[in-house]
Amino acid sequence: MDENMEKWRQMAIDCNQVDRSLYEKYDVKRGLRDLDGKGVLAGLTRIGAVESVMYQDGIAQAIPGRLKYRGVNIEDLVDGFIRENRKGFEETIYLLLFGQLPNAAELEEFKMEICRHRALPDFFINDMIMRSPSKDIMNVMARSVLSLYSYDDNPDDISIENLLRQSIQLISQLSLLGVYGYQAFTHYHGDNSLVIHNPRMDLSIAENILYMLRADNKYTPLEAELLDLALVLHAEHGGGNNSTFTTHVVSSSGTDTYCAIASAIGSLKGPRHGGANLKVAAMFDDLKANVSDWQDESQIEEYLTRLLNREAFDNQGLIYGVGHAVYSVSDPRAVIFKKYVGELAREKGLQEEFELYERVEKLAPQVIAKHRRMYKGVSINVDFYSGFVYRMLNIPLELYTPLFAVSRIAGWCAHRIEEIVNEGKIIRPAYRSVAQDCTYAPLHKRAK
Repeated sequence: MDENMEKWRQMAIDCNQVDRSLYEKYDVKRGLRDLDGKGVLAGLTRIGAVESVMYQDGIAQAIPGRLKYRGVNIEDLVDGFIRENRKGFEETIYLLLFGQLPNAAELEEFKMEICRHRALPDFFINDMIMRSPSKDIMNVMARSVLSLYSYDDNPDDISIENLLRQSIQLISQLSLLGVYGYQAFTHYHGDNSLVIHNPRMDLSIAENILYMLRADNKYTPLEAELLDLALVLHAEHGGGNNSTFTTHVVSSSGTDTYCAIASAIGSLKGPRHGGANLKVAAMFDDLKANVSDWQDESQIEEYLTRLLNREAFDNQGLIYGVGHAVYSVSDPRAVIFKKYVGELAREKGLQEEFELYERVEKLAPQVIAKHRRMYKGVSINVDFYSGFVYRMLNIPLELYTPLFAVSRIAGWCAHRIEEIVNEGKIIRPAYRSVAQDCTYAPLHKRAK
């Protein structure tokens, strides 16, 4: 770092630092959350419900987490399509967009609509993805979504019928943008063969991801089932999560769908949001390298303690995949996921590693309770097992967060439509200035 940059760096820090005691003085809810982590109520939604407490005689009591899509319990939704041996993500998209479960005929018609919108514009793959490969696939997806604006004959129309058309199109195409972005990356930056497969009309979104990603197009039914389940579990999580709230904020300005979704992708890219499953996977790699006996709980507990003491892995003092802003007793997505993760681990011959995950799941809350001041309980979240699932599916690390986006775009589009339908005010919270007044000085009188 040269001398000027070092000076400017320090100046930028000094002029932006806010005394933390002022947040309490002015009752500012940092991160739009109370001290106990409860989110500040900023809106109302009919799309997703995230429930972690019940009130009895006015007193909040923690309960096992519940997640509902349009009032339908996620556990019932998953049990329904798995019991009937079919994929559930397309049905989930329909539910989120239209507010009710489709009948058999409506579901087939909607699947065909998704297929009809799946093809990318002519030369788009070559011009927008292959000629500008990026090492970050989320970057590819965001700029590709923005570029699709130019191919839309009516991009700025925010009528509900046009929003639905754009939503179905982007939901259909985002998985292609992610997979093709990865293929370009691994070819140009990894010196691997370039493999481009067109999606098949007869396959679900989850099946097409595996079909397009793998050189031989092959996958097992269980692999497709687990990836489909992952997409369902990540599709929606209320209006307050960072990327969905971003969708509401940007949509409230009246901007176009492509800008709104690209903004949400940018939010999800952040390691505090969509990148958490990558951190879990990397943390477990470090754990396996530093714990000699995976069955020895004392060794595991010692490693977790070192994590909290900033003495292991990335020295951030966090056990990734454990804890959630809302859930305390349990994350229902993690509970559902775990039912099927063990089955895939047995199919892949990774039962011992799955058991290691189970031990960390049991021990981590105990270790955190010993070493941290707790406002609420902690449990594993959905990111805890999702990275393990993606690794068992031989999905490259570069696609972990993009797959989150492929799923969550269903919720983003539903929330964008909700924002437009309700004709809400532009979202503009207040910031209080704590800067001191100063007198303007002519240039020749300023200190050297």
